[in-house]
Amino acid sequence: MRYRTFVDQFATRISVGELPPGTRLPPQREFAYQNGIAYSTAARIYAELTRMGLITGEVGRGTYVRDRRLPSAALAEPRRTPVDLEYNFPMIAAQSSAVAEVLRALDPEAALVPGRIEGSPELRALTADYLERGSWRPHPDQVLFAANGRQAIAAALSALMRPGERMGVEPMTYPVARGIAARMGIQVVPLQMDSQGIDPDGLREAAAAGGIRALYVQPDFQNPMGLLTPVHRRREIAEILNEFQLPAIEDGIYAFLGDLPPIASFAPAQTILIDSLSKRVAPGLGLGYLVASSRFLPSLAQSLRTGPWGPTGLSLEFGRLWLSRNDVRRFDVLKRDDAAARQRLARTILGDFQISGDPRAYHLWLGLPDPWRAEDFAAAAARDGIAVTPAHAFAAGKGHAPAAVRIALSAPPLPMLEEALKRLATLMREGPVDRED
Repeated sequence: MRYRTFVDQFATRISVGELPPGTRLPPQREFAYQNGIAYSTAARIYAELTRMGLITGEVGRGTYVRDRRLPSAALAEPRRTPVDLEYNFPMIAAQSSAVAEVLRALDPEAALVPGRIEGSPELRALTADYLERGSWRPHPDQVLFAANGRQAIAAALSALMRPGERMGVEPMTYPVARGIAARMGIQVVPLQMDSQGIDPDGLREAAAAGGIRALYVQPDFQNPMGLLTPVHRRREIAEILNEFQLPAIEDGIYAFLGDLPPIASFAPAQTILIDSLSKRVAPGLGLGYLVASSRFLPSLAQSLRTGPWGPTGLSLEFGRLWLSRNDVRRFDVLKRDDAAARQRLARTILGDFQISGDPRAYHLWLGLPDPWRAEDFAAAAARDGIAVTPAHAFAAGKGHAPAAVRIALSAPPLPMLEEALKRLATLMREGPVDRED
């Protein structure tokens, strides 16, 4: 009862402005001592306030009252800001005319009928060719279709997991996947991670202890960190999946920016590979792909058919026509060049600051100098018409997030991106400034 009283009192003080945004709260042990309560009770109070979105913590900076005027970053749709460095939707000029040609060629009789999750034999073969990486190529019979990548993730989670079960994830992970899991009652468990991705020792420990039922992993230009997991680490992860018969959802949405074999190539019986056309072509023309072994295909098919995640006839027909183009892979190459050019620009302007991530990704992870907090920095950028995403939006656990922001590079034209990055660099150098709203 006392725990709930403290939570309600905090919520009231925040709502009436007694504790304004940016107010630093005492450390949990100090709070427990000041109020004559157990440390475990204080930790529970802070965890509940964090869950309610009222406070946020940053590693080495402390715990603060959140600025609730900032939209909660779901990253599922773009913000209405002059410069969007939050939502990644890469588009290149050469692709627009090609998309228009395909749209003009659509057969209404094929496009306006209900979609089938297995598509057609022609589309499955084209998709298998398109997803080929190096010596790995999925068998066409392993391919199923969803409305888009997010729907494919939802269908895979529904097929693999039950409410209350636990899924291992990177400590900073894709918020939409985390949100889908939460709505399904699936608990996410942050695993250890280093500069090469998921740490094998931490994964092995969690799998051996039975602490996780499945793994969600992004080895290709991980969102938000932008890290590319090398081949030897992919093999190590696959060995653990095989040893413990641990299912994995491998999110390969950015894999087209590189050409490394997927984890699925080393652990095909344990892995469901997710990909889509949304980043490769355009977000409004999404067609999601699920590649899985016979172990998972029946449950995936049932999930897609009984849930709201299946493809439309229009998306299937567009996908067939798009993948039939002789020059379809050229657009992947053009986007690789575009991402690399944007990274070079960003690293030139922000080179004095802490940047992590692969220089071929469409986003980067920017560590903030003292005394900036991620939420304060995002708010200051927003006042200048620039949307960036603070670290807490990606945090899988209840602990403190780092003082960092993710910067998505794909949306603005290059001159606009350059000006926005220069303004962000200036903000970091100037530090926080009190402003009248």
